[in-house]
Amino acid sequence: MSDAAKKPALTPLDDALATLLAQVQPLAGRETLPTTAARGRVLAADLVSPVDVPPADNSAMDGYALRAADAGGALPVTQRIPAGSVPQPLAAGEAARIFTGAQVPPGADAVVMQEHTELVDGRVRVTQPVRPGQHVRLRGEDVKAGGVVLPAGTRLDAVALGLAATAGAAELTVTRRPRVALFSTGDELVMPGEPLPPGAIYNSNRFTLRALLEGLSCEVIDLGIVPDRLDATRAALREAAAKADVIVTSGGVSVGEEDHLKPAVQAEGHLDLWAIAIKPGKPFACGRVGQAHFIGLPGNPVSSLVTFCVLVRPFLLKLQGAARLAPRGYRIPAGFDWPKPDKRREFLRVRLDEASGLALFGNQSSGVLTSAFWADGLLDNPAGQAFAQGELVRFIPFSELLS
Repeated sequence: MSDAAKKPALTPLDDALATLLAQVQPLAGRETLPTTAARGRVLAADLVSPVDVPPADNSAMDGYALRAADAGGALPVTQRIPAGSVPQPLAAGEAARIFTGAQVPPGADAVVMQEHTELVDGRVRVTQPVRPGQHVRLRGEDVKAGGVVLPAGTRLDAVALGLAATAGAAELTVTRRPRVALFSTGDELVMPGEPLPPGAIYNSNRFTLRALLEGLSCEVIDLGIVPDRLDATRAALREAAAKADVIVTSGGVSVGEEDHLKPAVQAEGHLDLWAIAIKPGKPFACGRVGQAHFIGLPGNPVSSLVTFCVLVRPFLLKLQGAARLAPRGYRIPAGFDWPKPDKRREFLRVRLDEASGLALFGNQSSGVLTSAFWADGLLDNPAGQAFAQGELVRFIPFSELLS
């Protein structure tokens, strides 16, 4: 058999992702948390506002509340309205001193900023034209009572939590956190702080993947480094499956003599081993061990990072019931030529440059984690597509991928 015949067919990334997502259903469990403790979690039910926001017409400026039709004369100032007070109705031909956020008195239909007025002997004269509705924030213009403030499936970031609080939500119902067991394989791996013997490397993937999982609100069960032995790998898988919803591993998903994950997962459950048509990150495994999902990532640090971002991240978001799984990408000019593209879909580490567009890190090796630290995100280049400097390319910022 020729070498070409022995090579597995490459699976397009979109096909692999669709297959992976088809295998997962959102977790059934829910919990109610204080709004202050819900950052990063996924909302399990629509949040409906019981109130209008703002609850009454209020002033957007420090100034004077009045009828726009009365703005041509010198108006007596009959009341002072600070924020939090309840104003009296305003009669025709009167004005009220008002402050930002204060309720507009009944009878007034405009606010004039204080810089556009003159106050003499308790009477205010307007020095600029006035139109009805000027500088008035209307009741319910932000949120309507009975309206959905945040839909189910929303990942709760700082803005979403602020919006929930605006609607008076002290607690939020969210899906439960996925339990994810994490371990690395490889006798060459040692932990930072330990002596580094000849032939060994420090285990960076354990730290990168754990941080990524925690950024997705997962409960991480860290099983450390598993020796390159079939019995040890099978034992780790059994332990992980008993504790977790998902097992994530790095390393050992190739077909070398020391890569024991494939036979171990096949012995303990079910395995699909794919060669994904992406660079970096070709080897990828998924399957089940007991009731737990299994995902095996490649060992090279950038390959592990990229495959997590483009495959594992949407998988875990769907598991939590998130509505938006795909990261946002943006069309930005390339600041360099790319005349010799790979036959696989490429994820290049790039940085935003104000003058030239996207700058390329010089060493795109899958073992150079410095490239990802230097970069602002990934250039998602289709298979076989060359481009020249100045052409628009798809850029995915790390802000969309690493949280």
